[in-house]
Amino acid sequence: MTHPKKLRSTDLERLARLDIFSWLIPPELKVLSASLAMSDYERGEVMFRESTQANEARVLVAGIARITCLNADNQRVTIALISPGLIPELPSLANCLGFRCEAHNECRVGTLDWKGFDRITVKGSHTALSKSHQNNLRHWYRLLRRASGLLNELHERIAFTMLDLCEDFGIDDSRGKLLSLQISHKEIASLVGASRPRVTEHLGRMERDHLLSRQGRQFIVDTRRISHSLAACPAERFPISRPGVSNDAAVTTSRLSIMATDSTSQQNAAEFSQKRGGTVADHRAHPPTAHNVT
Repeated sequence: MTHPKKLRSTDLERLARLDIFSWLIPPELKVLSASLAMSDYERGEVMFRESTQANEARVLVAGIARITCLNADNQRVTIALISPGLIPELPSLANCLGFRCEAHNECRVGTLDWKGFDRITVKGSHTALSKSHQNNLRHWYRLLRRASGLLNELHERIAFTMLDLCEDFGIDDSRGKLLSLQISHKEIASLVGASRPRVTEHLGRMERDHLLSRQGRQFIVDTRRISHSLAACPAERFPISRPGVSNDAAVTTSRLSIMATDSTSQQNAAEFSQKRGGTVADHRAHPPTAHNVT
């Protein structure tokens, strides 16, 4: 990791393109860019671990980050890819899963104490924390959805994962969404908790069904067709029980279930519910989809 002495001229431009900071006006964005302590990370370098206290905001200004943890065989696997914006906080679960955030490629990250946002705009820390809570909820809900028994069929887990990737990395294309990142079958297998051969088989099926296609090493995803195919799945395709869920996913889910009972998660859920209308219980009974959480 390196600590450059000067702020790059492109940092301000990159921050201005991030939706997470759309609430800031240009002069405030300029103050933010000057306030962030910038660091550069090489591919595979660890940015922070689950034991790190979340007393500051971490902004991925450039590059792609990944969140990894240990699976049932004590092997490190990727469970989420993070696009530029706020990096979600890692849950502290007594180090039972060894969560950590790593650089998937060359990354540039800025950090700022939450109270530092008050120097940028009135009640800035309150707004920034609220945005962070929503961002955390979106990313960890995705993981819980993939890892739980809700999506018993691997085909559905892959479909939802491709939609999530399109939301974060998709570029509008006449054929659907072109994924700006090059992701391998092995990496998708890690995200969904399955073997690479099985994922390759299902991706081939999705190509034959015209749900996605390839352009070189990049995927083009027909998000409309995939959404319609998921909506048409009968209810029995989404059992609540766990049969068929991989060991990796089952272990991850059992540990992450602790998150639902800690005070921070309850506070996040309460704030989310208040913004959406309804109670925490309402949203637990009818959890938000990855596409309607802002």
